Amino acid sequence: MSILGTIHGVGLGPGDADLMSLRAHRLLENARHVAFFRKEGRSGRARGIVDGLLPKNAVEFPMEYPVTTEIPVSHPDYNAALSAFYSECTVHLRALAKAGEDVVVLCEGDPFFYGSFMHLYERLKDDVPVQVVPAITGMSAAWTASGQPITWGDDVLSVLMATLPEEDLVRHMAAADALVVMKIGRNIEKVRSALQAAGKYEAAWLVKYASMEGQTVQRLLEAEGQITPYFSIVLVHGNGRRP
Repeated sequence: MSILGTIHGVGLGPGDADLMSLRAHRLLENARHVAFFRKEGRSGRARGIVDGLLPKNAVEFPMEYPVTTEIPVSHPDYNAALSAFYSECTVHLRALAKAGEDVVVLCEGDPFFYGSFMHLYERLKDDVPVQVVPAITGMSAAWTASGQPITWGDDVLSVLMATLPEEDLVRHMAAADALVVMKIGRNIEKVRSALQAAGKYEAAWLVKYASMEGQTVQRLLEAEGQITPYFSIVLVHGNGRRP
């Protein structure tokens, strides 16, 4: 009976390689096969984080998204295209594992926190060994960069995707003590409107490129008219019970 290889979903953290775990670093240094997601024509954010850390003889497998923000996530074509894409990637990774090869899959942030790796994991976990290395999330880097704790005492924290309909954003924003809003990009005006409706606009902060080169932190109301990258994060800090 042949020995199966292991697929390692390795969380790289928010972007600064110094914030990577020792386990992640060890797997990277010894990797024979490395897979990573990227947008067509780009080098890939995850691949950039590990630049200089991989063995020179590592075999790289870039997985290029067929679609990112070109069509709405609610459109049937979006889900169909990504489902086929993840299935294709899985075929390649499964074949390597069944041939006895270990594979390191690079994951921005934490693999189990809104990450693309989750879709591979669900397709692989019943066929071949899969191990996941957790990591610091982008939102943790964002609130650390803001210089303020995100929650106190019994504060309720809600993590929202800016891709949600505005009425859903307003409902969740109004109910929470502290907020993290992710996937901003072209959704910024919807997020502004929802925060205003929830009465939390003046307390909101915008963090771009948390822990990475080019990081900026400013009040959201002072950032009107600015270009907002997709991976920006909006924060509303809690102000709950404390000694």
